[in-house]
Amino acid sequence: MNILTLNTHSWLEKHPLEKLQQLAAQIIRENYAIIALQEVNQRIDSSLAISLQNFHPTEEQLPIHEDNFAHLLVQRLKEQGHDYHWSWTYNHIGYDLYHEGVALLSKQPIQPTALVVSAEKDPNDYRTRVALIGQTKVGKKSITAVSCHYSWWTEVGGFADEWSKTEAALQNLSSPLIIMGDFNNPASAKYTGYELVLNSPLLLQDSFLAAKEKRGEHTVEKAIDGWGENQEKLRIDFIFTSQEMAISSYQVVFDGKYTPIVSDHFGVAVTIQ
Repeated sequence: MNILTLNTHSWLEKHPLEKLQQLAAQIIRENYAIIALQEVNQRIDSSLAISLQNFHPTEEQLPIHEDNFAHLLVQRLKEQGHDYHWSWTYNHIGYDLYHEGVALLSKQPIQPTALVVSAEKDPNDYRTRVALIGQTKVGKKSITAVSCHYSWWTEVGGFADEWSKTEAALQNLSSPLIIMGDFNNPASAKYTGYELVLNSPLLLQDSFLAAKEKRGEHTVEKAIDGWGENQEKLRIDFIFTSQEMAISSYQVVFDGKYTPIVSDHFGVAVTIQ
């Protein structure tokens, strides 16, 4: 199965509808079974969506607006003959204009849970973080997929606490785990956040390290929102999986090489056997 994660930076890019179509084209081309998206935005003042295709709400679902980026993506895929089930959960207000959240798409139905992982719970505070946990299937195999957008290590009550809450929510699940998203903690032994994940009792593997074939590595190569002083190539977007999963390939996508740039982050795609 092919898996994708991407911080979409939606509606903040130039020519966003063109980039939405480019994202849809790549999804169709690679036939991803599960997709995790972050910074999935809808304007605070936009109208409510009239109808939703294959949408699975969380228990306390914020209403979906007509310009919700995931909603429009699923519509675009549907128009081209590709059906996806999806869920979206609200994190916080972004740029004073948007309800910012994270989304999951799957070829099969999703049972979603919104997990508040941050100490902050007020959506007016950018430090409010909510992970989206989805129980779904690939073929007949049950999978737990997670789309997440964590805080930086340096934030008070930041990544360490958020990851601890994630572990507690997932530790008793029996299905294999695929945890995807923008971790805001670079892949390096000098960054404690990355080491926390690798040493987790959830027994996860970094798909980059586990993959037999690799194309590309880093997902950020310049200064971006949240990394305004950055001058390094960073790998902060990850797909972590249970160790029993065999990763045959890892590739960076939407990097301007084989696929167009659609966001301030590159995406990560892996093939799991």
